[in-house]
Amino acid sequence: MNIIVTSLFVEDQDKALAFYTETLGFEKKHDIPMGKFRWIALVSPENPEGTELLLEPNDHPASREYQQKIFAEGIPATMFGVSDIHVEYKRLLDLGVQFSIEPTEMDTVTIAVFDDTCGNFIQIAQPK
Repeated sequence: MNIIVTSLFVEDQDKALAFYTETLGFEKKHDIPMGKFRWIALVSPENPEGTELLLEPNDHPASREYQQKIFAEGIPATMFGVSDIHVEYKRLLDLGVQFSIEPTEMDTVTIAVFDDTCGNFIQIAQPK
């Protein structure tokens, strides 16, 4: 069994698509109209056949409440791996990304957490 798609609730699909492609560097794999929303799936340019990240609209009250509550508690909605967290941290800072946690060593990993501007905190991690 493999993870082929994982979802991330977003407040605005267009804004999220711009942030995740232009700022974070993911590539759009699918952008399919689905009624009033779209099936927008992104992949890492380093692994275009790998796990897809679905930018899921938070239109349902339960998804919106879940997203708002974990954000209010400072809990990251998901985690992305990076090869050099200090380089990625600086790159994102230079692009205006706001961090709630700067690179911090935690046992076997170094983490940092940023605001994706779409209702989520995202954690990046680099194993030691």
